[in-house]
Amino acid sequence: MANIDLEVLKEKKVCPHCDSKMFACESPQVHVGDGLGWGSDVLFICLNDHCSLFLKGWNHIETQYGHRASYRYMELPGSTESNLMMVGNKDAFKASVVDPEDIKKQNTRYQQEKVATVALDTAVEDNNLQVILTLLLDEAAKNETREMAIVKLAQLNDIACIDPIRNHSFRNTSFEQKVNMVISRILQANYKKECLQCGEIIKAQAKKCMHCNAEF
Repeated sequence: MANIDLEVLKEKKVCPHCDSKMFACESPQVHVGDGLGWGSDVLFICLNDHCSLFLKGWNHIETQYGHRASYRYMELPGSTESNLMMVGNKDAFKASVVDPEDIKKQNTRYQQEKVATVALDTAVEDNNLQVILTLLLDEAAKNETREMAIVKLAQLNDIACIDPIRNHSFRNTSFEQKVNMVISRILQANYKKECLQCGEIIKAQAKKCMHCNAEF
């Protein structure tokens, strides 16, 4: 959805069957007619449940084809050509309405990922922990890029990475385990450890935590 052009969403369309506003919805991946895509990331669809086309469609399809379905009126962006979308229930497409604010957020995230991916190659030489963390903590970033970020994290050996990582919830447990292994090596290389009571970083040889007074 991050590839959707925001300018397309500014287009205003009205259903000719009911004069209701049409909504920009994410396109289905496959065109049921020819098995190909629609050629557009969004389709403008009338979602009015009282639209005459939608109401009459149930009886028409049941009479003609013998199954339960109806039609929604649809137009492609930049076109006034009439199209009909067959739907099996009144909720079809309602969950795929595109929110421009969501697109803006996703586009911003995607651009940040692209910039960080380019900078990742020299992150160790540039002592750029932020680039590594940007990719590690972005759950939507490409897996191969995040895996390379783990390698760079180990090479950079910067103990400052621990707090932001510990405050992040990883969706992939296998990925999280790899990150935890790197953190363990970083702590060991810097003669540090995490307090089991409060999680603060303290000296490896400490017998008592200076933050919470927990004894080991």
